[in-house]
Amino acid sequence: MACVRRTAGDFALAALTVLAVLLAGAEVRGASTEGPGLLQVARLQYGGGGDWYCNPTSLPNWLQQFAARTGIPTARREAIVTLDSEDLHRYPLLYLSGHGRIALEPGEVVALRRYLDAGGFLWADDNYGLDASFRMVLEELFPDQPLVPLGSGHPLYRCYYELPGLPKIHEHDGDPAQGYGILRDGRLVVYYTWSADIGDGLEDPEVHGDPAEAREAAVRMAVNVLTYALTQP
Repeated sequence: MACVRRTAGDFALAALTVLAVLLAGAEVRGASTEGPGLLQVARLQYGGGGDWYCNPTSLPNWLQQFAARTGIPTARREAIVTLDSEDLHRYPLLYLSGHGRIALEPGEVVALRRYLDAGGFLWADDNYGLDASFRMVLEELFPDQPLVPLGSGHPLYRCYYELPGLPKIHEHDGDPAQGYGILRDGRLVVYYTWSADIGDGLEDPEVHGDPAEAREAAVRMAVNVLTYALTQP
């Protein structure tokens, strides 16, 4: 979808576009355990010692905002899934975050590769401390396809909201926020947000005390990620 400055009618049209894609694939991926016809995404539970469960209010807030802003029927509770789960392919998007180490067993690497090659999408949001081990996982996952920077001109930043690029919610070391991707046959299958802390910005306001404009930037970014995962060619 082209993204320009939007009117209410434009938002309604975008919502209908996403809904059509969702309904077309509802029997394969995205149906919610909360009820039929609800889009659901899943948080990925992984090994290695990292806190895969961090930012517990971020996904419920993200899903609520996605439903409110797009009109897409969306489950309000996150699902939690492991890579050996039979339900893995139910979800159009897997969300991965944490502060520590991630490690996958060989069978989990195979399962994740199959999920992505079958049309799935992984959004990994480094919550400060995940970077080194996550890059090692990606080398195992797609050894011949390195992460590439996704500049501000990438369609992901324009597919619902017109964004100037990846926002930076928390400073940490002061490095600029950077979005990276892995493409398979021209399709973005992994989106990696580094030094951005989008998940922190999605948390309840009292958790981090972030200003309203930072939280709004995080919500808009998250809405774009899910919209792009559902609608990319």
